[in-house]
Amino acid sequence: MYLWMKALHLVAMVTWFAALFYLPRLYVYHAQARDRGEQQAIDHFLVMERKLYRGIMTPSMIAVLLFGGALLALNPAWLGQGWLHAKLTLVVALVAYHHVCLIYLKQFAAARCTRGHVFFRWFNELPVIALLLIVFLAVMKPF
Repeated sequence: MYLWMKALHLVAMVTWFAALFYLPRLYVYHAQARDRGEQQAIDHFLVMERKLYRGIMTPSMIAVLLFGGALLALNPAWLGQGWLHAKLTLVVALVAYHHVCLIYLKQFAAARCTRGHVFFRWFNELPVIALLLIVFLAVMKPF
């Protein structure tokens, strides 16, 4: 059972991170299209962003949390280990990032987003840092 939960957790994590990397990249292109007044491109990005967030990103986040919770239920001793506390802190930060992406999604849909493409290029890098730290913590279990 443990290996099934671990495999499903990893698949969901890969899917969630793919979406966490791609949605802000779409925001970069959306902001550029907005600045150039390309309404057809803007409409296209709105559809892509909504489908990515609702159809892939959110379901995969839920799966990560459910399968991760199952792994914890199978290994409750991990709850006393520092590496897991650090990892869970990063996961909470990623869930917050996920919801900030929703805020920008709604702002773009209402044509109220004032952030530029340069901001979203930097915003897009935050999950990379989290991924590196989470993988290091899960594999190395340093403390």
